[in-house]
Amino acid sequence: MSRQIRITPSILNADFSQLDSEIARISSQSDLIHLDVMDNLFVPNFTFDFDRASQIINSCPIPVDAHLMVADVDLIAPAYAEAGCASVTIHAEATTNIPSTLRAIRRAGARAGLGIKPGTDIEGYADLLDEVDMFLIMTVEPGFGGQSFMHEMMEKVRRTRAIIGDRPIWLQVDGGVSLSTITEAAEAGADVFVAGSAVFGAADPASMIVSLRNLAMAVAD
Repeated sequence: MSRQIRITPSILNADFSQLDSEIARISSQSDLIHLDVMDNLFVPNFTFDFDRASQIINSCPIPVDAHLMVADVDLIAPAYAEAGCASVTIHAEATTNIPSTLRAIRRAGARAGLGIKPGTDIEGYADLLDEVDMFLIMTVEPGFGGQSFMHEMMEKVRRTRAIIGDRPIWLQVDGGVSLSTITEAAEAGADVFVAGSAVFGAADPASMIVSLRNLAMAVAD
């Protein structure tokens, strides 16, 4: 059976001054909205504090996939689930007690994701299969949008797909996803794709999502 493909546009590349209208442009085709939360501590950039993120979550017409690139994430992550996110991803490198925090996210009603930076091996987290709903393999260094896709991360995606096996765990890639890279990522085993500049830089963002999904679906197995 073919894997279900999900496209989750990152609003990191949207016009923050017109965020509601930017989201409205893609909501008919997006599976989720990817909310990049950065605190200028874990990564060298700042996007939203919790109050602003909560406003976005509450007003968003489709489910929100929160990607927390923040310090003290053990304390912060459950609050994003409680705020109404459909999925909350923490970073392995920023989390003190990964199993406990993943469980807290689930208890609060969201899917629990675990993000892995390019320099982090996936094998160290293979024992978390019962705790995690999604693995996120970063295909750029987290912190800024518009970076180039790291093709060398596809081997890690393949290893992660092998670790997941037949379990209903999503495998997300984030960074540099575009018409020229999504097929490679899908062939490696990814089924959830974060696309920022490729979507919001397009003349017709909704049509771009359709095109990205079609390319990934063509090679998903």
